[in-house]
Amino acid sequence: MLVKKPVVAELEPIETASRDEISALQLQRLQWTLRHTWDNVPAFRQKCAALGVHPDDMKQLPDLAKFPFMTKVDLRENYPFGLFAVPREQLARLHASSGTTGKPVVAGYTLNDLDHWAQVVARSLRAAGLRAGHMVHNAYGYGMFTGGLGAHYGIERAGCCVVPMSGGQTEKQVQQILDFRPDAIMVTPSYSLVIAEAFERLGVSPQDISLKVGIFGAEPWGQGMRAEIEKKLGIDAVDIYGLTEVMGPGVASECIESKDGPVVWEDHFYPEIIDPLTGEVKADGEEGELVFTSLTKEAFPVIRFRTRDLTRLLPPTARSFRRIGKITGRSDDMLIIRGVNVFPTQVEEQILRDPKLGGTYQLVLTRDGHLDNMEVRCELQREFSGMDNTARAAVATELAHRIKTNAGISTTVTLLDVDSIPRTLVGKARRVIDERPGTD
Repeated sequence: MLVKKPVVAELEPIETASRDEISALQLQRLQWTLRHTWDNVPAFRQKCAALGVHPDDMKQLPDLAKFPFMTKVDLRENYPFGLFAVPREQLARLHASSGTTGKPVVAGYTLNDLDHWAQVVARSLRAAGLRAGHMVHNAYGYGMFTGGLGAHYGIERAGCCVVPMSGGQTEKQVQQILDFRPDAIMVTPSYSLVIAEAFERLGVSPQDISLKVGIFGAEPWGQGMRAEIEKKLGIDAVDIYGLTEVMGPGVASECIESKDGPVVWEDHFYPEIIDPLTGEVKADGEEGELVFTSLTKEAFPVIRFRTRDLTRLLPPTARSFRRIGKITGRSDDMLIIRGVNVFPTQVEEQILRDPKLGGTYQLVLTRDGHLDNMEVRCELQREFSGMDNTARAAVATELAHRIKTNAGISTTVTLLDVDSIPRTLVGKARRVIDERPGTD
């Protein structure tokens, strides 16, 4: 059931185009992208030569599978500007990832790139039901992170009023939402729950919050988290997808009328699903690793970039473009516990099946001799904080049983009162604390 849904704006012609029209445009733009990258990026040209492939070999869409992948290794080896396809004098802006696991990813943009970026973010907002004149509270972090400014210029392009709050200062976030009465919020899903908890502490009910829709991205989140956010804020929660390497937010986004997976804006980004072990392209509907090739980027084109996100390509519904299923995890975020592969989102799903438990949790990994152990720390909802020890033990036992049944691992469940787990005040939540030796 949709909550306080605003009017959906008129669609762009490409959003209702036929598959043949979309494929013809993609082929034309792929041919340009491959030639542009070949001519201007020596590292790409060398990788193509090693495979014996040339841009002229791109005759039809399946031919893209002949070309080399781009990975984080390529980005590190060519840091900072080695994969750029235009001179520095033509750059209009730089962004970068946090670089917490090594050298940051540096992305460059020409004025045309920034124009296309604003266009697809504006399209994402319209897909979320926003229209000119709405106000959007932007709580994505500003700075080198692509989220804040990427959302900002898309909000303005959509004809909306942007509140450039950025992350942190939760009390001020809440006060401005109460005072300015924005129609929508853009923020990470984990931080939206921090904001929701602040409303709860003030005694503000979801019905008294002006927000109608939230556009959430930058970290994996499942249907349980969607339900939790919608209940606490009284909004529709839609998923926006993006990453620094490909552009930033706005590579794909959900439509409010269906909420059935982010629609890939296929006129700017060509998606593939591959087997993460063999690199073989998989058919639509099959799960694997998501790969993107940019179709219109000038400064920093990406050819078959391996995102490490695990998902499926789904047929069109609300728009003519294909969708991606919910990200089930990242191949490099997968945890191996006593030989069992598990993703944090699998545990999150089981936590949020119990209405007595909140969406803030942590997984603490330790090792006892040669055996790995996982402790699941989660919190009671505020209204259940008075639960006695017997009832708490029953909730913990039931959760441990569900995790064992659905994820295949034994866990220790620690049930805490609300506000016991540290909150993320800016950016993404730290869900996993790995204290096992050799995992620093």
